[in-house]
Amino acid sequence: MAVANPTIVMIGIFFGVFLVLASIALAVGLLGNQKKVLSARLSKVKARHLKGAGGPQPEKKSLFIKQEKSFFDQFVPRPQELRRRLKKTGYNIDFTKYLGASFILMVVFALIAHFPGGLSLVPSLMLGLLGGLALPHMVVSALIKKRLEKFTTQFPEAIDLIVRGLKAGLPVTESIGAVSREMQDPIAVEFRRIIDDVRLGKTLDEALWKAAERLDTPEFKFFVISLAVQQETGGNLTETLGNLSGILRSRSQLKLKVKAMSSEGKASAYIIGSLPFIMCGVLLMLNYDYMSILFTDPRGQVAALGGLVWMGIGLFIISKLINFEV
Repeated sequence: MAVANPTIVMIGIFFGVFLVLASIALAVGLLGNQKKVLSARLSKVKARHLKGAGGPQPEKKSLFIKQEKSFFDQFVPRPQELRRRLKKTGYNIDFTKYLGASFILMVVFALIAHFPGGLSLVPSLMLGLLGGLALPHMVVSALIKKRLEKFTTQFPEAIDLIVRGLKAGLPVTESIGAVSREMQDPIAVEFRRIIDDVRLGKTLDEALWKAAERLDTPEFKFFVISLAVQQETGGNLTETLGNLSGILRSRSQLKLKVKAMSSEGKASAYIIGSLPFIMCGVLLMLNYDYMSILFTDPRGQVAALGGLVWMGIGLFIISKLINFEV
């Protein structure tokens, strides 16, 4: 029986893998519209609060909002979301330069896989596409995570500083300004932006909600909601913020406990994920001719690529099982 063309088989596997990954992404809600629904509800709540407080209406603010656009927006899905992610890193990463770096990485990975690696054209292009998209995304995610973790660690101390300012008789804006002067980055930068927005004519509620959308952390949203509720209902703000500071510290301790309890599962995931590569390296050293078929023969390349994809799916499922949201 004649063997099918390896290129056609690779193309079929590529589209099959794409459909599988798209189905998984849809199943976990990555392509859903839940965030849009929540954002719409949050916008309605903010608009109602601003209207009741006599503040400016959202449609008037839209006159002063300038959306960043470029020629590459038509080729990138959700470009504004990508720009928001780049800003959350705390670094001045240009949108166009980020896309250019991703394209260069795609070419480099594809050339390395094709010439020194000995892979055929289609698997090389697939690996280049995967590396060029995944590596910059992982770097940006790591920068965002590191910055938000540092912000969350400093945030209870910032609330305590605001409480001390309120007890000393300072208004809320002056207490927030003290945080921007006394604390370190990144919390000083974010609170300085809040003060700058207030000085430019925004209300404190608008500046705080803008910062909450920029940071997108539950801890800061708790802080903003506490201030908004206190302005509407009254009460002892110092006591409210003091209780919030204690809750955030307890939340951080609970996260550390969950991290310690899930460390065994993470270690198992690391071992399971590294074993195939370790065994492949051992077999290459023991019998290179036997293992080299996996990289030189087109059928072996297809099998290796399929194994990597399914192993990636398994590790993704394991990561969802061992990562807990607190």
